[in-house]
Amino acid sequence: MSILFGLTILNSGVPLSMLCAIIGLAFAFFLILAIMRHSSGNERMREISAAVQEGAKAYLNRQVKTISVIAVVIFILLFIFKDHPTAIGFVIGAFCSLAAGFIGMRVAVLANVRTAQAASIARLNALRMGFNGGAVTGLLVVGLALLSVSIFYTIAAKMIGSDAAIHSLVGLALGGSLISVFARLGGGIYTKAADVGADLVGKIESGLEEDDPRNPAVIADNVGDNVGDCAGMAADVFETYAVSLIGAILVGVLTLAGNPSAIVYPFVLGGISVLGAICGVLFVNVARGKPGRVLMGAVLTNALISAILFWPVTHRLFPAGLTIAGTLRSPAQLYFASLVGLIMTPVIVALTNYYTSSHYGPVQKIAHASETGHATNIIAGLAAGEHATALPVLCIGAAILVTFHLAGLYGIAIAVMSMLSMAGIIISLDSFGPITDNAGGVAVMSNLPKEVRAVTDELDAVGNTMKAVTKGYAIASAGLAALVLFGSYVQELSQRVTARGEVFSYQFSLTEPKVIIGLFIGGLLPFIFTAFSMDAVGKAAGAVVREVRRQLQAKPGILTGQDRPEYGTCVDIVTKAALREMIVPALLPLVAVIAVAAVKPLGAVVLGGLLVGTIVTGLFIAIAMTSGGAAWDNAKKFIEEGNLGGKGSFAHAAAVTGDTVGDPYKDTAGPAINPMIKVVNILAILIIPIFF
Repeated sequence: MSILFGLTILNSGVPLSMLCAIIGLAFAFFLILAIMRHSSGNERMREISAAVQEGAKAYLNRQVKTISVIAVVIFILLFIFKDHPTAIGFVIGAFCSLAAGFIGMRVAVLANVRTAQAASIARLNALRMGFNGGAVTGLLVVGLALLSVSIFYTIAAKMIGSDAAIHSLVGLALGGSLISVFARLGGGIYTKAADVGADLVGKIESGLEEDDPRNPAVIADNVGDNVGDCAGMAADVFETYAVSLIGAILVGVLTLAGNPSAIVYPFVLGGISVLGAICGVLFVNVARGKPGRVLMGAVLTNALISAILFWPVTHRLFPAGLTIAGTLRSPAQLYFASLVGLIMTPVIVALTNYYTSSHYGPVQKIAHASETGHATNIIAGLAAGEHATALPVLCIGAAILVTFHLAGLYGIAIAVMSMLSMAGIIISLDSFGPITDNAGGVAVMSNLPKEVRAVTDELDAVGNTMKAVTKGYAIASAGLAALVLFGSYVQELSQRVTARGEVFSYQFSLTEPKVIIGLFIGGLLPFIFTAFSMDAVGKAAGAVVREVRRQLQAKPGILTGQDRPEYGTCVDIVTKAALREMIVPALLPLVAVIAVAAVKPLGAVVLGGLLVGTIVTGLFIAIAMTSGGAAWDNAKKFIEEGNLGGKGSFAHAAAVTGDTVGDPYKDTAGPAINPMIKVVNILAILIIPIFF
């Protein structure tokens, strides 16, 4: 009977994952309807929300047009030099990544005004409204990723065979990753240029409050929260999820050929966790308590349900275990590999929370450093970000060691897929941040009572920590996923060489000078990439500062409320800057990989070293930037709560400076490294048949 049931799971595992994805998308649609039924407040609130929505929609439309030109060129190149299924997969991955971000952004704009209105009733109402808005994005991300991969694989397998279908999935992964880089960079440049410009002139020079309607950059700032934190993060985690799923499938077919269970297993894990994410969303809508604890309860609910259901599924798919590298691995070992991935999620969440929450020492240390000046605030923030790399990286190392011992490279791949399977609930937390941030802006610009702003401020502080936590999660999972992709690169290269009748003699050893050269080039990439990103924010923010100063000098009545700021001018400045400045850094990883592969004296070995170098330095820089930036932000909020002199004090001015430095760290350069690492690794796998 168990064998019969096992065969049932094996034969229907991929269709079942499709069904779970559809259930997730249906639940997201249900949440949209539930959000729309609630009041959007008074006429002024609706007017502000419409302005933000119009700006966000206009930017994303222009971004799609810009990206489409590049995507068409890559599609044609893949169609000619690779194969037709890979090119089609590229288009599907790019489209779904854009769709996840676009729909999530639109729903977030609808939710923020309703969250502000709910805050006038009760904190719990606002918490649930903000979270449900974010949950739409979370469920869309995992639903679209799981559905697109499973449908593409199913159709392609029937047309060209299972192995060819799996290899063509790499095109889908590249499409999602490339769009994610553009979305992360463009959205990040937009949001942080507006934010930094608004803060430097509004808060420091003019003494205006956060989101004061007299600030000409305030609408651009609120638009940026949606195109950067909602659309950008959704595209980012869509590609991380899809790449992790495809990576696990690729490892299964490369290292465990002839065992279909190894291919089906990642699909089943993803499907189960969609159901777990729905349970996590329901938990938030029935639980009571402090916002932070309720949200963490949702994560634990998802993890617990997944952990329970993974056990019987693993035993049904692998009743006799699995032979990996000549050693028989038991079903329990495979299950524990998946359990490591589930455990890693709350561990990374807890560690990132420690370094970025105002309740703990690292953030409070930055706040206290602000009392002695701007420079000491910057020094403390840089140190906090660098300290924040230690424990997460050690945990990642421990996870790699344990899962490799349990089930080899396939064990690492399963742990990554298990970790990413919780993306639905994690992205719900991330999108909660910009929704509550915008809700606070709507409350201020609509002149709602101070009690309403107090509620939105409290939720915004929680949301700011959640954003940092989810970035830590995305980066940690990206590091693990990239390691799996590097293993796939070596395996794919080996198969390519041996298929020609040659002996695979490539040595990826530190005694090989070419590997060291590759490590140096790969280690350099994240530094150059983030330098371009930071420069872009600095240039655009400078333009916003000059424009805000110009308006305040030309129309002194703006500060007295007699004149209306020209919001559209600042929106136009950051839109053009973001679209212009994102091109070079986004194409940098593509150019680097192809250049190394095309130069014969460098070739496959140097490219392998490049992949590892990018993973190592990229992981450290990304964690340091995202954690340090969030710590700076919450140190400012800690002072604004009335500590160390409160708003308007010398410490507050120093903290605002630190926050403006941390803004491009945590929302532009740092998070964009995540998809960049994956683009490098995926492209390397994709070009093996072309160059080697």
